[in-house]
Parts: sequence; C-alpha cells; structure tokens
Amino acid sequence: MALKIRLTRVGTKHEPHYRVVIAEARSRRDGAPVESIGTYNPRAKGEQVKLDLARVDYWLGKGALPTDTLNAIIKRYRRSAAAAPAAPAA
Repeated sequence: MALKIRLTRVGTKHEPHYRVVIAEARSRRDGAPVESIGTYNPRAKGEQVKLDLARVDYWLGKGALPTDTLNAIIKRYRRSAAAAPAAPAA
C-alpha cells in the first residue's frame, strides 16, 4: 500500500478549495482518504494553508510521499511557521 500526501478538491466551479489528505497512490483524486491533515485555499488573501505539521511528519516517517505541489506547500508553510513569533502565554 503506497501512500501519497496530496490535494483533493472540495470547492465549486471557479472557487477552488482543497483538503490536504493522505491517500493511497492508486485511488482517484476525490476518493476516500486515509486521513485529512489540512486545507489549502489558493484564492485567500491572508493565510492560504492550514496544516497539522505533526501529522505531516508522522506520515512522512511512515513512508508517505508528497506530490511536487504539496512538497512546495509544506516547505513554504514550515518557513512561515518558523518565522511567525510564538503566541504569548495567557
């Protein structure tokens, strides 16, 4: 069972929204995922990506391969998460 980290489309026509999912490599694009680990909205002005980096690292450790697009998105998200200041404790 080869797993991929990829996008699945959930938006309407001309309004793309995507979920970042773990899915079997041979399943169809919008098929049932193993797990959903985030969202991607390419048309958003502010924060486009929301990812659970702990789950991304878990699945990468298990051998899941990200698509080229997701690899770039994950790298960019890690850079922005590291640059963002930590929230002050309440």
